[in-house]
Parts: sequence; C-alpha cells; structure tokens
Amino acid sequence: MRVLITGGTGLIGRHLIPRLLELGHSVTVVTRNPHKAQGQLDARVTLWKGLHDRTDLNDIDAVINLAGEPIADKRWSETQKQRLCNSRWTITQKLVDLIKASDTPPAVLISGSATGYYGDLGEVVVTEEEPPHNEFTHKLCARWEQIACGAQSEATRVCLLRTGVVLAPKGGILGKLLPVFRAGLGGPIGNGRQYMAWIHIDDMVNGILWLLDNDLRGPFNMVSPYPVHNEQFAHSLGHALHRPTILRTPATAIRLLMGEAAVLVLGGQRALPKRLEESGFGFRWFELEDALADVVR
Repeated sequence: MRVLITGGTGLIGRHLIPRLLELGHSVTVVTRNPHKAQGQLDARVTLWKGLHDRTDLNDIDAVINLAGEPIADKRWSETQKQRLCNSRWTITQKLVDLIKASDTPPAVLISGSATGYYGDLGEVVVTEEEPPHNEFTHKLCARWEQIACGAQSEATRVCLLRTGVVLAPKGGILGKLLPVFRAGLGGPIGNGRQYMAWIHIDDMVNGILWLLDNDLRGPFNMVSPYPVHNEQFAHSLGHALHRPTILRTPATAIRLLMGEAAVLVLGGQRALPKRLEESGFGFRWFELEDALADVVR
C-alpha cells in the first residue's frame, strides 16, 4: 500500500514507519521540516513539505493522521489552547478536503484522537460508548474527530485512535518520568487514585496496522485491557528501575505548575479497548510491570 503519514517524526510515527516499510508498504511523510525529518527517518521514506501544493490524494491508498502539538508541554493559556486545536484541526481538515477531491480516494483514514475525548471520568469504566465529560480535552478531541469523519464515504472508511498513555523507550511520558525516577525522586501524583489508561508502543503500532488491514471504522480506545491507578503506575516504574517511590507530589504543586492542564495528570480515564478486542485484535502486553520492564530494558 501507498501510505501517507502526518506526524511521522513523533513518538508513534517513529515506531510505525519501520514496521510499514518492513511489511513492504511505501511511506510518504508530510513534514514542515524535510531536512530535519531526513535525518530522523529511513531513506526510503518520501517527504512532502506540507500539503499546500496538493489538489488530491489519488495516488495514496491509506492516510494515517498523527499530527498535533504535544498537549502537556506548556500551560493552557487561551493562546496555547487555540494552538493545540489548530495543530490538529487544520491539517485534518486539509486531509479530508483532499480525500473528498480525489477521483480514487484513499481506502482508509486513520486519524488521531485521545482518551481525553471522555474528559475526567474518575472510576467509571470507559468504553467507546461512554458519554464524555464536557471539558477542554473533550472539546479538542470531539471537533478533531468530527472533522476526520467528514472523509467517510463508500470509498473511504474512517478510524479514530482514542489513544491513552503510550509507553515507549524514548519520548512520551517516560521521556519525562525516567530521569526523575532513576534519581529516586519519583512517586505517586496527588492521591494516586486517578486512572491511567496505558498502551505499550508495540501494541499501539500493531493496533494501527490491524485497523489498516481490516474493514473497521469508528472510534477505538487504543489502550491496554488493564488500566491502573497512578499509584500503581509509580510503584511499577520504580520496581522496573530498582528505585524507591516514596516521594508523593502534592496535587496543589501540580496545579501551581500546570494550571488547568493539571487535569492531564490529576484526572484520568478507566478506558478499555472494547471495540479493538471485539474485532479480534490480540494484545501482546497486558501487565504493566512486564510492559515497563521491556521499555526500560
């Protein structure tokens, strides 16, 4: 297949692209900085500098849309909120417009979203049918998904990736946590009871490939079948690193540091991959301890 990817130099894209190439697919990556991307990606990857000069996607079989500014890197000022939205909504709308303008459109659009779609739901078990809590992350993801669904037609199916916390060796949440935990300064955040819906990068990549190859559509919770409390996550990471996890970070400190964005670590979703499992997908990594040991190793 001829696969077009946005966000190809991000955490998921960097792991997905080698697998696509290994399976014999051709890969094109949309990037604002082709020179930088050239140094990060396989030489077999074709690079497009943006989509402004494209009028259709007739030569593309599948689109995987992973673009978006990291949501937790800065405090959520009104300007930053708009930047987060625009970095997702604008390119998704452009992809949808190109798909709709194509005589032979891509057969599938797999588009990013997040478990933040549901908002902070506490102890509620969250499947794809669960009504969301209306807060900023929901508004961001709901509009993102709505735009992507504009590409749905008899010729093109749309899959939505409601992704949880991705565990990978370099980058993502562990890129921030590992130095702290290795120094013995890690521990639970707040009361530690908030749920973390996590997924190993191997299962994330395999899940995307599953959606690529099977006649599926709609939203999919891209999370392991066993979400954990933040306290359990902290202790498991400390165990994998052979470090203590006795230093608890107070919720007030997190709110002072992150402002409104503190909900990303003080809240959470007890999300389950109901639709992915019902479709026949088999997870490799079920237990958090095993997943963390693998990633840390």
